[in-house]
Amino acid sequence: MRFQFELQATDGAARTGTIRTPRGDIRTPAFMPVGTAGTVKAMMPDDVRATGADVILGNTYHLMLRPTAERIAALGGLHRFMNWDRPILTDSGGFQVMSLAALRKLSEEGVRFSSHIDGSKHMLTPERSMEIQRLLGSDIVMCFDECPALPADERIVAESMRLSMRWAQRSRDAFGDRPGHALFGIMQGGVSRDLRQESAEALIAIGFDGYAVGGLAVGEGQETMFDVLDYAPGFLPDDKPRYLMGVGKPDDIVGAVVRGIDMMDCVLPTRSGRTGQAWTRRGAVNLRNARHRDDPRPLDAECSCPACQGYSRAYLHHVVRAEEMIGSMLLTWHNLHYYQELMAGLRGAIAEGQLAAFVARFHDLRAEGDIEPL
Repeated sequence: MRFQFELQATDGAARTGTIRTPRGDIRTPAFMPVGTAGTVKAMMPDDVRATGADVILGNTYHLMLRPTAERIAALGGLHRFMNWDRPILTDSGGFQVMSLAALRKLSEEGVRFSSHIDGSKHMLTPERSMEIQRLLGSDIVMCFDECPALPADERIVAESMRLSMRWAQRSRDAFGDRPGHALFGIMQGGVSRDLRQESAEALIAIGFDGYAVGGLAVGEGQETMFDVLDYAPGFLPDDKPRYLMGVGKPDDIVGAVVRGIDMMDCVLPTRSGRTGQAWTRRGAVNLRNARHRDDPRPLDAECSCPACQGYSRAYLHHVVRAEEMIGSMLLTWHNLHYYQELMAGLRGAIAEGQLAAFVARFHDLRAEGDIEPL
């Protein structure tokens, strides 16, 4: 079975469909929980699936350093290693290497960098990134790219984008023909419409199974990100999935879907769960706040996750303040459940031609805010 994308309905620029892979279908729009080092933090794999997730993300940079892609391959690949039998998308490592700043040296060949773990020296090239992701057994592989932080001078953004396009061709060549596996190209170009179009045309000429809008959510702010998303997805083929990398908060997700994005990922729901923050239909709730100390009500009475069905706000406040592991576990489960519930709502609204009403209700509830304490 080859990788396929079936577009099933549209509502304005928004789309809903299904990505078919040998390891299972991915319903779009899709949110991918991040399993950076072979684990979605504070969650068991079956529980991640129970939230409604069809696919998770793994991280090339972190896995190549520890425990190494070669060790994972010898143990049967990433799916077996982490006990996740559904699709896995792995990023290329480019974004993490970018964030190393002083620890890296960029050239036409690739990026030479020092490990943040032990200072060991490594070289990551398009060819090596493809090799690592093949060893991991990724279902969806990302081409290797370079991503400057924003804001940045347009000349720097242009040079970076064109380097990424050369690396995209090398990634395509190194990936080869792997039935059942997909390779996504990554559009760059910062906030320049002309550079975004040039990047999209270069990627389409190479030919990929899907396309990511990269280089956003890197410091430019939501308004600017949405300005780019007003036109950038339209430069990409209608019959291929579109992936916005590293996004984001619930309102970021809704805005991206409205503008034609099919896939997203972000560490936010899991990271927030470990710091006492819950994301709900009425916005963010800080369980560390003393107002929850004597509150017997659930976090969200309409939510079916274990945190809301079995525990009070008072209990969640207690375990968060006491730094008990169950606090991170319950809030992470809730956050991932909420994110997947939001995606299901978006898919249903697009299919029924009711997206505008769904989005209006989403914003109305958030404007009302969290319920008042007893």
